[in-house]
Amino acid sequence: MRNNIFLVVFFIVFFSCKQKGTSLKEEVKEEMGIKEPSGGQLALFNGTNLDNWYFTTRDTTYSGNITDIFALENGLIHVLGKPDDLSTQTFAGITTRESYSNYRLTLDYKWGEKKFKPRHEFVRDAGVLFHVHGDDTVWPKSVECQIQEGDTGDIWAIGTQVTSTVNPVIRNYSPEGDSITRGGEGIRFSRFHRGYDWERPHGQWNHLEIVVKGKDAKYSLNGYVVNEALDMKYWDEETGQMEPLTEGKILLQAEGAEIYYRNIFLELLE
Repeated sequence: MRNNIFLVVFFIVFFSCKQKGTSLKEEVKEEMGIKEPSGGQLALFNGTNLDNWYFTTRDTTYSGNITDIFALENGLIHVLGKPDDLSTQTFAGITTRESYSNYRLTLDYKWGEKKFKPRHEFVRDAGVLFHVHGDDTVWPKSVECQIQEGDTGDIWAIGTQVTSTVNPVIRNYSPEGDSITRGGEGIRFSRFHRGYDWERPHGQWNHLEIVVKGKDAKYSLNGYVVNEALDMKYWDEETGQMEPLTEGKILLQAEGAEIYYRNIFLELLE
């Protein structure tokens, strides 16, 4: 009888603790704004590890670990959260192991406080590179959706060619603007400025969406379209000409500023 009472008490305590642990986990997810993928979404970051990504750095002698730069905290990716403020840090990226072509990529980001040499005197900077191809360098051939204080949504054609529509007066993105093509073979970086700045005040979360349909992409920040990368092309050594750029990997940058990422989801499109 005494043994039976002991077992009953044991199971009550065990399951009570187990439920408490689950409750705490849900509380943390709620506090950090962590969501579960919905519909046809895939979680590119599963909240616990970076097994779906690989790591590259500009400094080829860098001997640290991936989580020294891309730390994992309560379901978030905390970029450059560990190093001391104003220390010198290499530029780095994490890149998906898979390539994608037609999709909707969504993520949330917010800025931290720290800045790092050699970019410590500039605005905080990061970015999403997509249609990444070729050598794993920093930065690889691709098209970038810039994440930068005041300039999120800028396009960078990195060793590629992009067309966008540009207001002829203020030279920013406008859907009714002039069609302008920049970049091309042998050109390392070309830029198109975003439309209106829809970024929220420092320390608040921002929602970024990149809809990619083969050789075209549309950027939206906090629900507002801010840029379009059209007729993306890459230099094909075999054909000796620019060819449609329709697929590639996805890379998140660490570029001298503390930043947080969460809810990194990919929805495949037809």
